[in-house]
Amino acid sequence: MKKIGIMTTGGDCSGLNTVIHRVVRGAILRGWTVVGILDGTDGLCENPPRILEFDEHTLPIENARLAGSFLHNGHAGALNFETAAENGRIAAFNKKLYRGLRALDLDALILIGGNGSLSLAWANRETYRDLQLVCIPKTIDMDMPMTDRTIGFDTAVQQLTGFCDQLMLTARSHHRWFVVQAMGRDCGQLALNAGVAVGATAILIPEIKFDIDTLVRHIKHAPTDYGVIIVSEGISLRGHSGKPADMISRKLTAAGIVNRTAFPEHTQRAGDTTAADRILASRLADCALHAIDNGETYVMTALDCNGCKTVALSDFVAAGETVRDPKIPDLLTSNAYVSPDDPLLDVAPHLGIYIGETK
Repeated sequence: MKKIGIMTTGGDCSGLNTVIHRVVRGAILRGWTVVGILDGTDGLCENPPRILEFDEHTLPIENARLAGSFLHNGHAGALNFETAAENGRIAAFNKKLYRGLRALDLDALILIGGNGSLSLAWANRETYRDLQLVCIPKTIDMDMPMTDRTIGFDTAVQQLTGFCDQLMLTARSHHRWFVVQAMGRDCGQLALNAGVAVGATAILIPEIKFDIDTLVRHIKHAPTDYGVIIVSEGISLRGHSGKPADMISRKLTAAGIVNRTAFPEHTQRAGDTTAADRILASRLADCALHAIDNGETYVMTALDCNGCKTVALSDFVAAGETVRDPKIPDLLTSNAYVSPDDPLLDVAPHLGIYIGETK
């Protein structure tokens, strides 16, 4: 009988509880024992590790749709790779992780994380040498290579779209524009998808250069005198500092365009998990369990052309555009961005949405 562990790391998102529930359900049907590691690496470093033993009733199915993580994702000041790096104690931290895993005597660990967590897992792979490591991709940013979708993205798009839908009503009432700042870090997928869904007048993302004067002209010549402009948090404006939405808002105000800024912030990482994310979580959980059945390790589950498969973590790291992490020395994080051939980049301008200076 196998004993497996589950751990959620990095930022939270909707869909985490669904994938936990599906992993536990599938594992119990196989006769396996399942433990959840609380607070990610912080809980794993405790002596003994902080865990939750799962049975059929630990996480009721009606709660699996809820946002956040039943296992938590850590807290301010938690012991993780970032805080260990700040104190120059990465090696000691890895020893604690290894000791915690040995104490749990696991056959396999399912790590549910984003590109930072998976890049870290590969960079510190010796820590997991005595067990099977299977990763499941989750992030609202959709900035992970080698998978067509990540858990949490669809719900985040729905959350941001709903937020903008409500703003559109008050915008119409007051003949006003709203500049909405989307999450996504340096990837514009969330802003782009929600912007097309809501029918934004403009979408500004890090991957495409934009001209502020062209943006102003576009808004002034729009068929309405109200609307939503979605700005990804990763954009920059030469010669200006501050929050991206504030920078764009100041430029619009200077041009005589009445506007307000709006920041949905962490509501994008909340909300009941959409059906699409629940289905994806179920499929990737099943794929992870099959990977354990097959003796695979150092792999990530992925959605590829509507099929689920596993890819090597080494391939995941090599496939992305690597960026040096500012908080963890020597770590190269594997990133994906909006592709130049993304179909939405054609759809948006055809529908009158300004997305920047595309060819």
